[in-house]
Amino acid sequence: MSFPNTKLMSWMSEPTSTDKEKKKPPLNGRRALPSNNSNAEENEVPEMDAFGLIPRGFNPKDYLRVVDIRMFKEPYEINKQQHHTDKYYNPKLIVRRGQPFQIQIDFNRPYKPETDQFWLEYLIGRYPQPNKGTYIPILVGDVLKPGEWGAKIIHKENNSIRLSIMSSATCIVGKFRLYVAIWTPFGIIRTHRNSATDTYILFNPWCQQDAVYLDDEKEREEYVLNDVGIVFHGDIDEIKLRSWSYGQFEENILDACLFLMDKAELELSGRGNPIKICRVASAVINSRDDNGVIAGSWDNTYTYGVAPSAWTGSVDILLEYYSSKQPVRYGQCWVFAGVFNTFLRCLGIPARLITNYSSAHDNNANLQLDFFLDDEGQVDAKLTKDSIWNYHCWNEAWMTRPDLPVGFGGWQAVDGTPQETSDGMYRCGPASVQAIKHGHVCFQFDAPFVFAEVNSDVVYSRREKNGAQIIEKIDTTHIGKLIVTKGVGSDEMVEITEEYKFQEGSEEERLALETAVMYGVKKQSTQDAMYQPQKDVEMDFQVQKAVLGSDFKVTITFRNKSRNFYTATTYLSGNIVFYTGVTKNEFKKHSFSVKLEPLMSSAFDVIITSSEYLSDLLDQASFHFFVTARINETGKILAAQKATVLEIPSLRIKTQGEMVADKEMSVIVEFTNPLKQSLEDVTLRLEGPGVLKTMKKEFRQIPANSTLIWEVKCIPKRPGLRKLIASLNCDALRHVYGELSIQIQKP
Repeated sequence: MSFPNTKLMSWMSEPTSTDKEKKKPPLNGRRALPSNNSNAEENEVPEMDAFGLIPRGFNPKDYLRVVDIRMFKEPYEINKQQHHTDKYYNPKLIVRRGQPFQIQIDFNRPYKPETDQFWLEYLIGRYPQPNKGTYIPILVGDVLKPGEWGAKIIHKENNSIRLSIMSSATCIVGKFRLYVAIWTPFGIIRTHRNSATDTYILFNPWCQQDAVYLDDEKEREEYVLNDVGIVFHGDIDEIKLRSWSYGQFEENILDACLFLMDKAELELSGRGNPIKICRVASAVINSRDDNGVIAGSWDNTYTYGVAPSAWTGSVDILLEYYSSKQPVRYGQCWVFAGVFNTFLRCLGIPARLITNYSSAHDNNANLQLDFFLDDEGQVDAKLTKDSIWNYHCWNEAWMTRPDLPVGFGGWQAVDGTPQETSDGMYRCGPASVQAIKHGHVCFQFDAPFVFAEVNSDVVYSRREKNGAQIIEKIDTTHIGKLIVTKGVGSDEMVEITEEYKFQEGSEEERLALETAVMYGVKKQSTQDAMYQPQKDVEMDFQVQKAVLGSDFKVTITFRNKSRNFYTATTYLSGNIVFYTGVTKNEFKKHSFSVKLEPLMSSAFDVIITSSEYLSDLLDQASFHFFVTARINETGKILAAQKATVLEIPSLRIKTQGEMVADKEMSVIVEFTNPLKQSLEDVTLRLEGPGVLKTMKKEFRQIPANSTLIWEVKCIPKRPGLRKLIASLNCDALRHVYGELSIQIQKP
């Protein structure tokens, strides 16, 4: 079925009469429609879209008519249970994107697919448009494709049909309005506006295609579903802790969080992207420059407001802001971070609150905190602009970063506390924690600022009478002494300093610092010398192609183009990453010294054995390598990074017998275990729309190097080109697929 070719969209592009009565939004010459940046606003959708003149005898009641729509929206019903949204104190349907949900439509008579034509329409905002993802028409089809909009009938009874609806794994996050449209020869009849069928669609950390997918159930329970947390504060020598109620499921909190995006005027079409949402939220959480949620105050006078330390959670703050639309007074860093965490978890973005002890606020981002001393050796308050916070809280949000090279997804630092402006507003992040650790601070957003917060040197200097500046002391270990967060499923304090920086004083840590400087973080050298990139030595590396389960090597090559003899300290870091580039963990650390003869090239092999990576290997067997080298004689840095994927063995599918509709045939699936260990509790799945329903088979064990054979008999129903798809899954091996296209003949 295709859409009737009508002026279906006319009501979308023309402002309706109610729009015209209001003041018209200012249009600019470049766009035909005003910007669509409010989830709260709606357009009027006509209940009858006539194709032309309607003949006199036309009676809409003669056609299929919707009597009722059931949303299965109670917390104990299938949708909220399967979508982990049963905790939301909200009467409407709340689902997560990229995962099917069910609704039931009751018609005035049985639905006849041969003659009746209907479709669903999901709309968001005031100017819905198909190409912006704000108007989504959904035809009823035979099969749901993962991660794409679609619907199929799963049950018919009397006048009712039950639909399974799949939303796109990249769709806008917000509150959609639902209409059912029915085609008649004279026009389209729609259901009237009914807010009871409104559907909230959230991010889905349970869905592999979602940018916020997190693979660990315990972590999802903590970082998405836990509505209480702990804030660590005090200072490094006396760590204190307090609980904070995030309350992301409380009444009206979801609406309050969606209102924040309206307040920030984030275009609706950008609301499927967690990077954009974090960026605008980090600005709107604070009241500087946009009348955002919380007004900060650090001066110990909290007249006409609540002292930051008095808040126990986020709910009161968000609800007050939602009703008054005015900044709530007052907050300090953990309040901004607590409210930000509620916002992220409420929308379904995994998030945690972290504390950095001895946090640098580097005013001019030169990677050093300058403390100017007077003649007596006291700090000169007039000249000294930088500061060290006893502790500073910010947030981390979990997501892929398709805008950055592979390896920089995963935890992203975001900070709602107003410290410095970024692109003209008080906001910070998202900055890849992995990029900060390795000093790759050229990647957006605000990585140099966060790098400085955890890595700055403290420099004490004084000026002589003749104007010369004398550096008295440089403390390289004071800043970012300890970075912590709440444990998963416990109230323990977990140290995550190593996720932000290498061990203090280690070779790698200085290398990361020098890499950051190479990438343009201003670091005032004591002679104010400009940074000169390394010209006379080149470094590159290659990763040998390998099949999962085998050893392979990484070859690092140096080319010394100068007449000098050099030595280099080289450091290789091997990380296991999700297919989206999100790092899971470091499985290989290797540092070694090399001698570089003049005008010579030299190559060095690092062997990666299967035992080093197999226990941690992820779904798609992807690795990410960082190689950094420092030329000891010149202090110059060479850095390179590459992603690589192991070859995963695939399933083989064969058929036996004639392939004719309504006649029995056999499908055979074969798989050879390539690992040096046996595979336990293996599940095989096989499906082929029109050929066979999904079949599942469990195998207790597949010994090393042995081959499994599974034969299935089936009777294909539909002739034509069909596809058989098989997958194998077990703890040690995932993403093993096979497929086969087959031609089913007519009988």
